[in-house]
Amino acid sequence: MIWLTGIGGIIGAVLRFGLGKAVSVRLGTAFPWGTWLINISGSLLLGILYKMFLQGTLSPALWGMLGVGFCGAYTTFSTFGYETLQLIDSGRGGRAALYVLSSVLLGIAGAALGMELASWLNH
Repeated sequence: MIWLTGIGGIIGAVLRFGLGKAVSVRLGTAFPWGTWLINISGSLLLGILYKMFLQGTLSPALWGMLGVGFCGAYTTFSTFGYETLQLIDSGRGGRAALYVLSSVLLGIAGAALGMELASWLNH
């Protein structure tokens, strides 16, 4: 199972890198849109996967690959912290506060919505 987790992690990390770069090119870097979008979409996906795992519709092996490996590598708390400090250091404290608050609130909401979607899909 550890190999499946690793494979999921590789895929998640590569997707995070590519999507983060693509979003930054399109939307610019004045706000960390790439990490913001990745962390919120990852929270939504993790909510779906976790609920499916709890319901028994996702095997422990797939949970390890997708939930732990993929989502763990796709989302990034360390980059979130680094980008928040960059905003503060560059005098954009308001953007930093918006980034932190919206990331946390929408991340939790995304996970909750994902769990609800999985419950709804299972009925």
